[in-house]
Amino acid sequence: MSIGAVVIGRNEGARLERSLQTLMGQVAQVVYVDSGSTDGSVAMAHGLGAKVVELDMQQPFTAARARNAGAAALEEGITLVQFLDGDCILQAGWLEAAETHLDAHPQIAVVCGRRREECPQASIYNTLIDREWDTPVGEVQACGGDALMRLHALRTVGGYRAEMIAGEEPELCQRLRRAGWQIWRLDTEMTWHDAQITRFGQWWRRSLRAGHAFAEGAALHGAGPDCHWVAETRRALLWGALLPAMIVLLALLMPWAALILALLYPVQLLRLIRRGGAAWAVFTLLGKFPEALGVVKYHMRRDGRIIEYR
Repeated sequence: MSIGAVVIGRNEGARLERSLQTLMGQVAQVVYVDSGSTDGSVAMAHGLGAKVVELDMQQPFTAARARNAGAAALEEGITLVQFLDGDCILQAGWLEAAETHLDAHPQIAVVCGRRREECPQASIYNTLIDREWDTPVGEVQACGGDALMRLHALRTVGGYRAEMIAGEEPELCQRLRRAGWQIWRLDTEMTWHDAQITRFGQWWRRSLRAGHAFAEGAALHGAGPDCHWVAETRRALLWGALLPAMIVLLALLMPWAALILALLYPVQLLRLIRRGGAAWAVFTLLGKFPEALGVVKYHMRRDGRIIEYR
């Protein structure tokens, strides 16, 4: 099989250069899709020999739209496409292991492996993200942004849903699985990711995007057999919106009842600490507030307007 790579990015700087350099010589073609970078990314990608696609910024940018544009730019004869975010570095040996697995299992459309944070010690947020990437191996319901896919399978289901601002990979995998394909995660090193999240505001915006993705995924596929992201949406609304609203309301009417209801938060925190430690528990519970806001923002959209979280 012939492998092409699609890398997407915007103002990724040195991270993008490293990402593209690791691909050169490993794949038959490298396509870089840029979404209005102002840091010289386009010229740098050209200089490294990548085919560059510059998105029309008169249309709202999404990673899904960028990946579709990259896949459309692949040369004839490419049968597999490695998608990669511009802040990720492909690990040696991944493509061989992934291609071998696809060759042996024709029913599999997508394989992904171990994504890890390159600098998990840089901040508590990077540490938590590194833990987030540590998911079970075997047949799974979805992949992330880095994955090797059969181009035929991708095109058969219509590619990524271009208007989605987040959660586009699990949504695509829902459609692939309903079409009879499988998604697999291998216990093989795939990519290093450089989140560079060092401030609370960055983490908050990332959690907002997660809530938006939960709501949109549930709206699209929540009625399916997997109840896609229905539970995540409900948890966000319960802990991040409904309970706070009830506590405020009761504080005006029955302060003692509001205090009792507020005790649910320390109880939930203790339960989460037993499951995953103090830091994970605190940010998991705190994250329900921006996630709930993301859910609400999704449902307040009008006329197909795309909301950006930066």
